Amino acid sequence: MTVGALKARLREALAGPLPGREAQQGMAPRPRPGWRPDVPADNRRLAAALLLIYPGPAGASLVLTIRSGALAQHGGQVSLPGGAVSDGESLADAALREAREEIGIEPAAVRILGVLTPLDIPVSGFRLHPVIGVMDHRADFFAADGEVERILEVPLEDLLDPARVGFDRRLRDGVHYDVPLFRVEGEVVWGATAMVLAEFLWLLGWRPAPTRNSE
Repeated sequence: MTVGALKARLREALAGPLPGREAQQGMAPRPRPGWRPDVPADNRRLAAALLLIYPGPAGASLVLTIRSGALAQHGGQVSLPGGAVSDGESLADAALREAREEIGIEPAAVRILGVLTPLDIPVSGFRLHPVIGVMDHRADFFAADGEVERILEVPLEDLLDPARVGFDRRLRDGVHYDVPLFRVEGEVVWGATAMVLAEFLWLLGWRPAPTRNSE
């Protein structure tokens, strides 16, 4: 799929109702972790993430990052570039600023297409707003020291491949979770990032069908 064709398809999809929770829940851990006692739901902080599409060698691609293991929250996990929204900052500006800091993109080169359904992340107390942006060329990405361990450039065709979707069972704080996931670039994408990608891919006709690992 070319970036040009993808832009037209996304504009049409974003002009209508978003699939929202129905799409997100398809890749949500089960049960969903609740809010920490020290971070009540009514104290949610705004965050924005950039879902950046650009032309890669294998067609339209998007950027994911592996967060530095030294970070206090979500260290070592696969994520979208993003972070907290500053006072007086728009969601798009926050997503572009964070992406510039984390992966070195030039905000002026990104065309914003729209915003997906916000997603609450109880473990860190954020309400995440995924912002879809498109570049007409591949940028010279770089991983910010102390924040990003590695940058993943993932062809959309890989994410749309049913064989990339899997299922895992994990133990956290004494609770067993059934975790749907994507396998891309030798990494596992799960949790909030997988839920955001699920809604994005839903706009392109994808539907989740995670199954348990056989091992």
